[in-house]
Amino acid sequence: MAINSVTPGTTTPSSASSSNSLSSATANEQQDRFMKLLVAQMQNQDPLNPMDNAQMTSQIAQINTVSGIEKLNRTVETLLGGFYALQAQSATQLAGKSVLVEGTALNLADGKATGGIELAAAADTVNVDIVDATGATVQTIAMGQNPAGVRSFTWDGMRADGKAAADGAYKMRVTAMAGTNKVDAVTLTTAKVNSVATSTAGLQVDLGPNGLRPYNDVKSFL
Repeated sequence: MAINSVTPGTTTPSSASSSNSLSSATANEQQDRFMKLLVAQMQNQDPLNPMDNAQMTSQIAQINTVSGIEKLNRTVETLLGGFYALQAQSATQLAGKSVLVEGTALNLADGKATGGIELAAAADTVNVDIVDATGATVQTIAMGQNPAGVRSFTWDGMRADGKAAADGAYKMRVTAMAGTNKVDAVTLTTAKVNSVATSTAGLQVDLGPNGLRPYNDVKSFL
């Protein structure tokens, strides 16, 4: 898969203009062929059984519908091309910044760690367990009541026993409830954007140890 880096202030190449030209040519060719066939049909019609006006009107309406769809497709392609170019230009500004993406890793450095959650629906209670390498829960962060969507949190590095936890790698586990019903939730890990690139798969962000991810995997910016 070929990957090209995106340079700030530039936009990615697009085939929208060539596609628009082809679509326009196709629509014009269809109209030209239709008119030639219609004229030939009228010239060779049976004088005793001429073409029905309703039939002619129906045929003209059909070619107009095809032409209208072609124009709509060209408009949509133009809008999509502009959207992708704007998205790529905005994404270049993420390089060097931290974002939240789906993951369970939580890194404690200098007594501070930032993570996040994503809720599929509103929850009455949300608890995030911080788990060490042995699988033991060292702290539980109570986030209380939260609406659906993405929320971030900060851990001050303090264990449940009141002692400071050692810097290093930890894991997160989230539990969310709405009354007695469990709410679907995922944990979000903090990652640094090394670079932004375009590929045949679309816009990508290089998150270092977290790999190359689609731009849409970014849930929030920190």
